[in-house]
Amino acid sequence: MELRVKKTHRNAKLPSRATEGSAGLDLSAALDETVIIPPGEVRSISTGIAIEIPEGMVAFLFARSSLGLKHSVSLVNSVGVIDNDYRGTVSILLINHSDTPFQIENGDRLAQLIITSFVSPDIVEVEKLSDTERNTGGFGSTGTK
Repeated sequence: MELRVKKTHRNAKLPSRATEGSAGLDLSAALDETVIIPPGEVRSISTGIAIEIPEGMVAFLFARSSLGLKHSVSLVNSVGVIDNDYRGTVSILLINHSDTPFQIENGDRLAQLIITSFVSPDIVEVEKLSDTERNTGGFGSTGTK
């Protein structure tokens, strides 16, 4: 499989794997100047790239665990979804959960991109769903141990 990538900003870096076994491709900030995210605030950070996701595939954006652990910074929407028909610049929506400002420099690795296949089902309205052992039980209905 091939991921076609177009740079939309002169400071953009192509997605890359930190190690050979990495599932996610690191995405970096493409900035002209430093960005500060004040405590409790959200910023959209451009990666400076647009991607062409193959048909039948979808891309998911996940936060880098080190940002959460070391800085209390995460993706505002937990997981970003990039549909395969989107051709615009990929942005990373970050929120600062800490009580100190978070500084982002050009080239900082901020998120991971994972591409996987998906199924697009036909939607069928029904009067009744099939029964299961669990049925409507949820939110801890199976216990904790």
